[in-house]
Amino acid sequence: MTSQNTPASDAGVQPRLSVRGLGKSYGSGPSTTRIIEDLTFDVAAGEIVCIVGPSGVGKTTLLKCLTGLQPVSSGAAYIDGVPIQGPPEEMALVFQEYTRSLMPWLTVRKNVALPLKHLRLSARERDERVDEAITAVGLEHAVDSFPWELSGGMQQRVAIARSLAYRPEVLVMDEPFASVDAQTRFELEDLCLRIRDRFSMTIVVVTHDIDEAVYLSDRVVVLGSRPAVVTEVLDVDLPSPRDQIATRALPAFATMRSEILSHIREGKIPTATIRTQQKRRRRGR
Repeated sequence: MTSQNTPASDAGVQPRLSVRGLGKSYGSGPSTTRIIEDLTFDVAAGEIVCIVGPSGVGKTTLLKCLTGLQPVSSGAAYIDGVPIQGPPEEMALVFQEYTRSLMPWLTVRKNVALPLKHLRLSARERDERVDEAITAVGLEHAVDSFPWELSGGMQQRVAIARSLAYRPEVLVMDEPFASVDAQTRFELEDLCLRIRDRFSMTIVVVTHDIDEAVYLSDRVVVLGSRPAVVTEVLDVDLPSPRDQIATRALPAFATMRSEILSHIREGKIPTATIRTQQKRRRRGR
């Protein structure tokens, strides 16, 4: 028998990240707006899971609940079986807007070292972590540069390195490559895969890009409807290591992409429904 406070996976192995009946709403009474409804899924240790869905379905809201930045309204999220009630020490977050998360007056090295200040580390340990993280993202040549001297893709690498230096068990990324050009996106996707393999890290990516979800994922969680529900959880059975040209040319890649798109379209929020909800909120109903 499983306690209500402890999630369990079907395989009998404790998932690294678990979501059970999670719901999120804003407001109260007749003006309550339900954003997320009864979401349940697991993320195993060492897995990359992408969360996709139509625009406005509540992906970013879910991310904020998973990372403890917002309290849930019902249900719970867990990390290693422990309820998430605030930002967990075992978790790091990479934002889409990397320019807002980097300190422009600090060098790359100092930006990467920033989250280590409150940890009880010796100067040697801190330097080793920073060096390892910077090397992992390929920025050894830019350690003394400032963010504003770097390209968008390099700035996002700095943000990722800062998270790696913290050595989280779970890395959560919110549309991490949406603001860069296509070639840089491909490079950062491959970086994400290398990070998972090198650090045995569990990674959750919120993305609107279906191709990216297929390329990166071990599994894809598809959200739909309003309030958001899990419409499907799909295993991505593609060979490893992944390759930007060879993997995307596989028939299985195209099949998976079409299947995800089909689920998203079936669960898409009708525009008329959104307008009705907006009118009700304005009227205070």
